[in-house]
Amino acid sequence: MTDDCGNNLAAVPTGDRRPWSPQEREADPLMPGPTDPFSCLTEVDLFADLSAAEMAAMDRMAPPRLYRAGEMVFTQSQPVTALFILKSGRVRVFRVAEGGKALTMAILEPGAVFGEMLLVGQRMYDNYAEAIEDSMICRLSTAEVERFLLADPRIAIRIARLLGEQVARLEERLTDLALRPLAARAASTLLNLAENAPPQRFGHAPAVRLTHEQLAGLLGASREATSKTMAELAAGRLIRQGRGRIIIEDAGALRTMARRTS
Repeated sequence: MTDDCGNNLAAVPTGDRRPWSPQEREADPLMPGPTDPFSCLTEVDLFADLSAAEMAAMDRMAPPRLYRAGEMVFTQSQPVTALFILKSGRVRVFRVAEGGKALTMAILEPGAVFGEMLLVGQRMYDNYAEAIEDSMICRLSTAEVERFLLADPRIAIRIARLLGEQVARLEERLTDLALRPLAARAASTLLNLAENAPPQRFGHAPAVRLTHEQLAGLLGASREATSKTMAELAAGRLIRQGRGRIIIEDAGALRTMARRTS
């Protein structure tokens, strides 16, 4: 399997930078530093019912690791049987078609839980996960998930709910790809990303921090077609674009556009 540059993806070792990820990215002054002390679990809804003592015990099991922008968390050739917890930064989960085209399945924000974990019904053997900015990620092994998570009914119920939400989002995404025009897909995707984006200071509208290339991967479209669509949305004052970020100006108009089927 090869990417668009003709590189062998099967030979990618975990932790390597890849040509589809820019080697240098613009620093984001609104993002917290990834080296700040933190608890991996306190930011995750999955563990909201745990006591402080339980949280402290689990924190000791899941030491954080820093992944630099462009590093692979796992690859198709080197899958990892573990559950990952994203504390800070962002991670892109994607697949690569036989022709080398990458299709982004999700852009994960802080608090996301992801990874290959058959015990909880989550499979990622066909996927790649890449840090698209410096990210702090914690990892729980299969044994730890089975012993400490699935055995606790409080967490097991939340896992079931989380997986149900993921299935619903995937079904919605597949419907968009199959039935909706590019402008409608772009509107729907921007609204979903803005809803999950961290709040901005001083009550400003949340910023979707994506390049056109990254957004094109989410939309299943070319970069050129994506840039043209974004220019049209900006001309209609539905969005405002900056370097590597998109601000939603008219959410109502985007919702109307997202419902279009032709």
